[in-house]
Amino acid sequence: MWQSIWPGTPYDALPVRFVTNGVHVPTWISSEIERLFDEYLGADWLERHDDPAFVERVLEIPDEKLWSARQTLRAFLFNFIRERARQRWSAQGAASRVVAAGTMFDQHTLTIGFARRFTSYKRPELIFSDPDRLARILDGGERPVQLVFAGKAHPADEVGKHHLQRIYKRALDPRYKGRVAFVDDYDLHVAHFLVQGCDVWLNNPRKPLEASGTSGMKAAINGTPHLSIGDGWWAEGFTGANGWLIEGHADPGDQGAQDWADAQALYKTLEEQVVPTFYERGRDGIPHRWLEVVKQSMRTVVPRFSARRMVKEYVREMYLPALKDQSVTR
Repeated sequence: MWQSIWPGTPYDALPVRFVTNGVHVPTWISSEIERLFDEYLGADWLERHDDPAFVERVLEIPDEKLWSARQTLRAFLFNFIRERARQRWSAQGAASRVVAAGTMFDQHTLTIGFARRFTSYKRPELIFSDPDRLARILDGGERPVQLVFAGKAHPADEVGKHHLQRIYKRALDPRYKGRVAFVDDYDLHVAHFLVQGCDVWLNNPRKPLEASGTSGMKAAINGTPHLSIGDGWWAEGFTGANGWLIEGHADPGDQGAQDWADAQALYKTLEEQVVPTFYERGRDGIPHRWLEVVKQSMRTVVPRFSARRMVKEYVREMYLPALKDQSVTR
């Protein structure tokens, strides 16, 4: 990004550096996952969670215990959604608002979350590019899918507000059979339920405009794998085993063509990878292959994208060298 300002300067010698964002793990980790970490990583895991070798112990968590925790977190999310809808009904009596709020969601269905600031470059409506194909994915017979949206637009972002309004209308569209929901009044309380209770976290910004995208980190540390364009933190975080990458190939100069290609890649990834993996169950009823992705998500994201690692890196790479540099004005 900055190399053109100092032409001919080697990358390692550029005076502008970067530190990747991280999230505060103690704030965003669910109590269910925290209990598993206490048991299988050790009571001191909070002091050591930025150590990748230490977090390898996540792989030792038994599948049945991890699946039980994930089931509980999804149940918490749905109970929250239904109670919120009940309150809306009591206060406003609008049946359409109750339907759009997710009251028809099924507790055992693969649930994909999209929650963030609504603005054009984040393309909140990308998954609706082909409504009929999406409807087939959501209906899915014995392998249905649910979409839950939440977020707010900046008060001055009129286009973002229109995106939000159209998403809400999609939640009312009968072709989706109640499998699209919009949770209103998005705040940190709502965000906790979503990043902990969804099964997959969706992010599809227009590359290369994503700065970081920390909501996906919050989800991943709770065992909610990331499904995203290879931009922002996912360009660094995707390993091939800890989630899914959306790769649409088109002329990057043609915005419409790129959007369509990314949408098609998203549908294909859902149809061929995400949905089959979630619904593939062993004789014990547990999706072992899915839980491999879940464990890899936690194993790779907790240490590398934690605020603990971030602050240490700032100190080590920025503050201490600046303190030792005698040329810095005091």
